[in-house]
Amino acid sequence: MEWERVPGPVRSCCETLWAAGEAACPVGGCVRDSLLGRTPGDWDVATSARPETVQALFARTVPTGLRHGTVTVLLDGMSLEVTAFRREEGYSDGRRPDRVVFGVGLTEDLARRDFTINAMALLPDGTVADPFGGRADLVERVIRCVGDPERRFREDALRMLRAVRFAAQLGFAIEEETAAALRREAAGLEQVSGERVRVELEKTLLSQRPELCALPVELGMLARFGAPARQVDLTELAVLPATPEERWRGFCQKTGLDITAMPVERRLRRAVLAEPSPVPALTGGELYAMGFRGAAIRTALDTLRSHISEYPEDNTKEKLREVLKKAGL
Repeated sequence: MEWERVPGPVRSCCETLWAAGEAACPVGGCVRDSLLGRTPGDWDVATSARPETVQALFARTVPTGLRHGTVTVLLDGMSLEVTAFRREEGYSDGRRPDRVVFGVGLTEDLARRDFTINAMALLPDGTVADPFGGRADLVERVIRCVGDPERRFREDALRMLRAVRFAAQLGFAIEEETAAALRREAAGLEQVSGERVRVELEKTLLSQRPELCALPVELGMLARFGAPARQVDLTELAVLPATPEERWRGFCQKTGLDITAMPVERRLRRAVLAEPSPVPALTGGELYAMGFRGAAIRTALDTLRSHISEYPEDNTKEKLREVLKKAGL
């Protein structure tokens, strides 16, 4: 893997840390995607530097998660999450570590991660640190937990949905032991908030393999949202337009999931339930009288419908005029 392909701000960030005598390397999903020939959506940097050192080295930072060692560095138009090497201990809530220990090395930092394909780092000499066989799993196209899969899922139950999501997005299979542990630990998803469940499910639904959402249904992971544990065929979802409205509607129709039990936007809930589009208090004629013409009237009405889908209490002529003004229309 060549450093020349790493974005300039990421190289600059690492070089600044190196100059300060610290270890630093791109890590996780950005390394995985680069090795797959994909363009990474985000670049994360792991470092031996403590958060306070990172804050002192860079002019613009955001204290994103100091307790867990993370500082967001704003550099040349990019936002980079820079996180100290750490070991995590105790997961009493089945989601986050109770205690974080800094001062460990890169290998120990990689050991705490979820899947082997996400446990790699780009070293200064251009080689890839890969202590858990992530590159081999990329070649074999499998999702495999780092270490004991039951332990990984008990630490953070959301990882079970992430396994399904990565398999769907990358076209990979879930490795046998990881899949078996997922089935044994499925009940642990009860500890995860509906919002986090929704995000992972939606990413899977919008992938090229939305049918993999059948697995969490089969394992009873979504029973609290109205989808009973049963086998279901979701292959038809792939032919639907890859929009949240279409995929969620198809998913709910096939599984019985109650979209009102999920923390989704009112607009999406209306679309899934096929509720009628809200009618703005301002009519087309009134918009014409206000000076709108032709396509501008359609744009204004679309803007107002979108707004009152989220804020129905604002559906008065006075408030909608304010909405148009704020929208620059």
